[in-house]
Amino acid sequence: MTEPPSFTRLEGRPRTVGFDRALRAEVRDPLWMLTRQWQLGEFRGANAGSPVTVTYAVSPSRPTRFRAPQGQPQDLAGDRPLETVAERRRLPLAYGTPGSEKVAFDLRLAIGRHWLKLLDSAGGLLGQVLGFKKFYVERYPIALPDAARADDVAKLAHPEVWATMQAISGRRMDGYLFYQHLKAGRDADEGLGLGAILHRQTLRKLGKRLVIWYEKLIDQPAAADATWDPGRLEHRFSVAASTPGGEKKLAAPEYPGGTLEWHAFSVDPKNPLGGTKPPEPTLTRTVFPAPVRYSGMPLPRWWAQEDGKTNFAAVRPDSTDLARLVFLEFALVFSNDWYQVPCDLPAGTLSRIQGLFVTDVFGEKQWITPAGDGRDEEWKRWSMFTLDTLGPEDVRADTDLFLPPSVPKVTEGPALEEVLLIRDENANLVWGIEQTVSTPAGEPRRGSEAAAEVTTFRQRRHDAAPAEAAEDPPRAPISYVAMNSVPGHWIPFIAVHEPGDNREVRLQRAAMPSVVDATPVRPRTSLLRVGLDELPAGGKPQYFVHEEEVTRAGTRVTLAYNRTRWHDGRAVVWLSARRGAGRGEGSSGLAFDLAVDTPLPLPPAP
Repeated sequence: MTEPPSFTRLEGRPRTVGFDRALRAEVRDPLWMLTRQWQLGEFRGANAGSPVTVTYAVSPSRPTRFRAPQGQPQDLAGDRPLETVAERRRLPLAYGTPGSEKVAFDLRLAIGRHWLKLLDSAGGLLGQVLGFKKFYVERYPIALPDAARADDVAKLAHPEVWATMQAISGRRMDGYLFYQHLKAGRDADEGLGLGAILHRQTLRKLGKRLVIWYEKLIDQPAAADATWDPGRLEHRFSVAASTPGGEKKLAAPEYPGGTLEWHAFSVDPKNPLGGTKPPEPTLTRTVFPAPVRYSGMPLPRWWAQEDGKTNFAAVRPDSTDLARLVFLEFALVFSNDWYQVPCDLPAGTLSRIQGLFVTDVFGEKQWITPAGDGRDEEWKRWSMFTLDTLGPEDVRADTDLFLPPSVPKVTEGPALEEVLLIRDENANLVWGIEQTVSTPAGEPRRGSEAAAEVTTFRQRRHDAAPAEAAEDPPRAPISYVAMNSVPGHWIPFIAVHEPGDNREVRLQRAAMPSVVDATPVRPRTSLLRVGLDELPAGGKPQYFVHEEEVTRAGTRVTLAYNRTRWHDGRAVVWLSARRGAGRGEGSSGLAFDLAVDTPLPLPPAP
C-alpha cells in the first residue's frame, strides 16, 4: 500500500494589523522615477505653461442675400429656415400645356373648403340665405373626366379616383381656380351682380384673407427662384453676407437636399450679389479655458486606475485607415494637451476670429494663429469646419466658421413621387423608373400599378371601338418583331452628343410607344416631366440629364412634403426633391429583331 499524498499550504500573515504604510506607495529609488521621466521626454519642457485665460475677438455676420441660379438676388428673410428657401418648389397642380390636365384635387378642395368656411365666418347670410356658396361652386366647378380626352385617362383608369371625382363634381368648388382669379388682381365679388353690392367690401377682405392663408399654408417660390437643377438632379443656390473685409458670397453648387450643413457651401469670389446689410459689431470676450475631457480618456497620472470600458489596445487599424490612426494618436499621446474655449454664436452667422491670445501661468501672452491658415490649394494644410474656395486661383485659405440658419430636425412626409435612374447595359440605355406616382387625388401610388391600370383601360377602349372589316392576311409560323415592349412606368433616356462636342455625351429623355395604339408614353411624375408642361408654342419637349449624374449604383430622387418649426415657433411646410443613391444596375428586358411564334387560326371543324 502507498501512503496518501500530503500537501503544504503557505498563508501570508501580516506582521501588523495596520495598512497605513502599505497604502503610501513609497518609492525606495527616486532616481528610477527620474530616469523613467527622462525616457518619456518629460524633461524637455515642451508643454510650457498651462493656459489661464483666453481673450478673443470675433466678428459675426448674418447672410442677408439669396440667389437662385435663374433668379435675381433678393433679401434673405429671417422668418424661415434656409432649408425652406433652398429646397422649396412649386406645387404641380396641372399637367399639359397650358395646364390642360388638372391634378392635386385634394389641395384644390382644401382651398375651396376654406373659402366656404370664410363665408360662414362672416355670417350665415352670405353663404346660405344669399346663395353665395352655390354661386362659387357653379362658377369654379370640378368637372367630371371626359373619356374622349387623352389627358383624363389617369382619372378614369383608377377606380378610387373615378369614384372621388363623381362624389365631388358639382358639389364642391375648385379653390385653386378661385385663388388664381384673385392673384390676377380680380375681385372676389366679380359675377355676383347687384346682390353683392352691400357685401362687396366684406367679400374682398375675405378674398385677401384666402390668399394670405394659402400662401402661408405651403411655402412656394416664384418660377425663377426655384433652386432645383433637373439636369444635375440637385439644388443650386448662393447666399451672401457682409463681413469686415467686404461682401462674402457662399455658393452651394451640389446640395442634394435633406440636411443643410456648412460642408454644402464654398466661398465664391466671383459675381457678388450686392445689397448685403452691415455686419454686426465685433464681440470681445475673456474666458477661462477648460481641458478637453471625453469618456475613456487616458489619465495623466502614473499608476492611476483607468476605466476598463475603453480599450485602445483592442483597436486594430489598417495602414490606410488614416482617420482611425489620427484618432488614436490624439487619444493616446496629445489628448491632455488640448483645451476648449467657450464661444457662443447664434445660428445663421458667418463668424471670423479677428484675434486670439492666451495668457499662461507665467503671465506670458501668446498670439494664436489659425491652424488652417495658408494657401487654399496647399494639400498639407490641416483644418476642420472651414470652407474651401471655388476656382483654380491661388488664394489665401478662408478660416471663417459658417453656421447656416438651418434647423436640427425636419419631418419628411411620405414620398409623393419617386424616380429611380438606372443603367441598362443590355439595352444600352438609362431608364427613369417611376417607382411612385401621385394620383390626381393627391395620394401616392405604386408606379407599376398605375401604368398597368392605364394600359388596361386603353386596351378595353381600343377593343370596344368599331374596327373596319379587313381580310385576314396569310400568316406564317414565325413573325418578325422589330422591338418588344416594356412597362409603361419605364421612361428611356438615350445618349446624345453635347452641343459642339464629339466626345462628351448627355442623356436625353425619349419615349416608348404604347402597346395599345403606339402613341408615346409620357411620364407622370413632375420630376421627369421637365419641358412637357412649360412647352413654348412650336417647341419640342426636351429634357437632358448629365451622364455623370447617373452612376453605376444608380440615382434615386424623391418628392415629398417637409415640415419643421422655426425658432419663433412658426411652422413651415414646403415641397422639396431629395437625391440619394440607387440600388445598382438593372435590365428592362428590351430586345430588338425578334422572331416569335405566330398563333395560327384553328382549322375549320369537319
